[in-house]
Amino acid sequence: MESLGSQIVYWILAVAIVVFSVLTVTTRKILRAATYLLFVLFATAAIYFKLDYEFLGTVQIAVYAGGIVVLFVFAILLTTRPGDNSQLLESRKKVLGGIGALCAAGLTAWALFSRCADVCRSLPAMENPTMHKIGVAMLGSGYEQYLLPFEAISVLLLACIIGGVVVARKR
Repeated sequence: MESLGSQIVYWILAVAIVVFSVLTVTTRKILRAATYLLFVLFATAAIYFKLDYEFLGTVQIAVYAGGIVVLFVFAILLTTRPGDNSQLLESRKKVLGGIGALCAAGLTAWALFSRCADVCRSLPAMENPTMHKIGVAMLGSGYEQYLLPFEAISVLLLACIIGGVVVARKR
């Protein structure tokens, strides 16, 4: 059984992630949005550390909080005037968007809860995980290994970089 202090820390981190996530997508100042995203990523890393996943916590801080947010800030500073507020979005279809968001959330919840029990029971526990075992599990090409999704994301990121260069040249 977890201690009361551990549960309190978990709930503080969970509330911080939710609050800063909402602030990230609702603020009109883009640099503040990047800062709020940084706080979300740090709180996620803190949850990883709390679960004794030191490697994932370190990667979260180094790659996402360190690299991606710095990349966002440089992109913001190079492409816009950071002191400007973004324009208010005006849409007459807010109700339709809200209904679509609720339907998507319901579908996601159904998919999660209908499959979670089966998947969680079928996952084998990894005895004495080492860096080599984690690497083979993540980037192997066998059954239940993730080389293909990793490569698909790599191609997607390359397409995003090329798109960014094309858009930057047209300005």
